Amino acid sequence: MTPPDHEGGHIVMPEEDFEALLERAARKGALQALKNVGLDGEDAADDIHELRSLLSALRLAKRTAWATAVRLITTGLLLALMAGVAIKFKLFGGGS
Repeated sequence: MTPPDHEGGHIVMPEEDFEALLERAARKGALQALKNVGLDGEDAADDIHELRSLLSALRLAKRTAWATAVRLITTGLLLALMAGVAIKFKLFGGGS
């Protein structure tokens, strides 16, 4: 790494050195963030993969629950409509 120059009170360094410094800082920050949430061990990649799978399964379960609720409501409304028609036309031998 080249020692930085001082120009007008500012530190000047070669772009490659600056990029390397940024990359090291980003890597350290990412590792610290993973450590803060408990994903810093040897199994961190597996843990993240499992979390993503769990979220995917949760999304699928929500979609299925909504579809089932809509199907139940639709079926209930159709049954109520059919019952109303049956009562209107006295199809169950209501004799009057």
